[in-house]
Amino acid sequence: MNIIKSVFLVFAFFFLDAPMWAQNPVDQNFSDKITGQDEFPETYSEISNPIPTPVHLWQNKRQNVIGWGNTDTRYKKEEPARVGDISNKVEMTGWKGERVSAQFVVSAVKSPLELSFEVSDLVHNSNKKWRIEQRTISTGFVRYVMTDELNKDKKGACGHRNAKDFDSTLVADPIDHLTKSLLIPKNSTRPGWVKIWIPQNAFPGSYTGTLKVLDGKKVIKKLRIEINVKDRKIPTPQKWRFHLDLWQNPYAAARYYQTELWSKAHFEAMEKDIQHYANAGGKSITASIMNKPWNGQTYDPFQSMVTWKRKINGQWEFGFTAFDKWVEFIIKMGVDKQINCYSMVPWRLSFEYFDEASNSMKIVETEPGEKEYEEMWGAMLTSFAAHLKEKGWFHKTYISMDERPMEVMQETIKVIKAADANFKISFAGGNHPELYEEIDDYCLSMEESFPQEVKEERKNNSKISTFYTSCAHAAPNSFTFSPPAESEWYGWYAASQGLDGYLRWAYASWVKEPLLDSRFTTWAAGDTYFVYPGGRTSIRFEKLLAGIQAYEKILILKEEFRNTNNQKALKELEEILHLFSNNNFDQTTASEVIEKAKLVINSF
Repeated sequence: MNIIKSVFLVFAFFFLDAPMWAQNPVDQNFSDKITGQDEFPETYSEISNPIPTPVHLWQNKRQNVIGWGNTDTRYKKEEPARVGDISNKVEMTGWKGERVSAQFVVSAVKSPLELSFEVSDLVHNSNKKWRIEQRTISTGFVRYVMTDELNKDKKGACGHRNAKDFDSTLVADPIDHLTKSLLIPKNSTRPGWVKIWIPQNAFPGSYTGTLKVLDGKKVIKKLRIEINVKDRKIPTPQKWRFHLDLWQNPYAAARYYQTELWSKAHFEAMEKDIQHYANAGGKSITASIMNKPWNGQTYDPFQSMVTWKRKINGQWEFGFTAFDKWVEFIIKMGVDKQINCYSMVPWRLSFEYFDEASNSMKIVETEPGEKEYEEMWGAMLTSFAAHLKEKGWFHKTYISMDERPMEVMQETIKVIKAADANFKISFAGGNHPELYEEIDDYCLSMEESFPQEVKEERKNNSKISTFYTSCAHAAPNSFTFSPPAESEWYGWYAASQGLDGYLRWAYASWVKEPLLDSRFTTWAAGDTYFVYPGGRTSIRFEKLLAGIQAYEKILILKEEFRNTNNQKALKELEEILHLFSNNNFDQTTASEVIEKAKLVINSF
């Protein structure tokens, strides 16, 4: 190719060692004409429900419906909760160090409610001195966000979308800890979420407490909480072995929080969002080392955290200030296992740099196997390796690519190893046996699998083997309309297959108004983010966390049973994990399989 295209440059910003702020993105969100709210709200009102209230379902109700439901249900705003499906008491079982969740639901029947709720300490039944204190319990209202559906063939959710072509509904998903009270209109439903982080040093046994549901200052219901703490412990999240790789997007955060990129305000705004990733045992830092590695597939395109400049004498020069700031921030947040750097093989094979001779931006179009590609990337990787070694990060840095053909990967690997033979490589994509030895962190799409002997060999060589889901998978998935248990299923599936973890391409690549409308012009609703602005989590993310914790518990139990030669328990464990080898959710739901598995795990 070797085609050079000059690009007009208004400001010679590349004299500064920081990437240029992106132009305003094309207005792509479906919600623009219907919200009428501030663009970046701290508190907000949900979009009007497009589904009419089925009045006949409310007519025979004589009193408010209030009780514990279950965490696998997205309760509809327009329908009353079924009395037979809720309870005045919730019973949970957990290990020391584990987080367990419960969901309650309130349906306002006769009149609106000014709803709030309070949770007490949980007190040990045998000794009142032993408590799970309020400070380890987080709560929030479950809010409603606009969603859509799978493609019409129900086989996936990829491709360009027009809102008019898809059914749109409100769905329960965001968990809002910032809003302390909500007005609940008559004939509408509102869930709430309670998450208990059992202390590492909790005394085993039964604890009880109370959730008070209030209308204004009046207590309208007291719901009982019971939790059985087992005499087992899982480590703190940073010590978890599950390899969680959710791609972060600092550019979305800068736009949403209206901060200057890489400023103190930018990092402070991101802390509360990234904390959820760290607390879920997140392992990988996502860094973009060239501009638009995915050709702008998100509302806020990834820019380069590395500045590329060709000097007057033709030599390359690279700046790493933005990269360093980002990596230092994420490591400080507790995510420090590896740095994944994207991408030597972007979806569009064009590379942007500042040309000192012409004082302008230029784009070179070249590809692996071409001389210009080898020279350009050889210079960058040599400089990058030296910088990483100086920072002490080389051993944890991976040159990363995704969904590229095998032949292209082989040519790219040659360039990487020529620059430094010790560079690590990560790849998410097709199953290519020819690449097994070369790829240190290999992630396959869920429908593909490594041979058992390959998984064992990779583990023995400290190589990572994981799986990912994408818009191509109808189920399991973590769209805002997906059944919540499908996010939890990921952890159980990884354990059943002997995999190291899970990758998802978007942690917080927010759409224009993510609190209000999760739809996007490409991909199904919710595909681009797991958590919501303001440090708000989601039902999907909490279920993902539950699956990761199950994975950790399974590893601990397997090791114990092998060490004690408890073949009976090992067999029981393997039999229940075998249920996750089949992901045909038309026959058995993820929720049903997981509930069976939990009964076995909790019996040990």
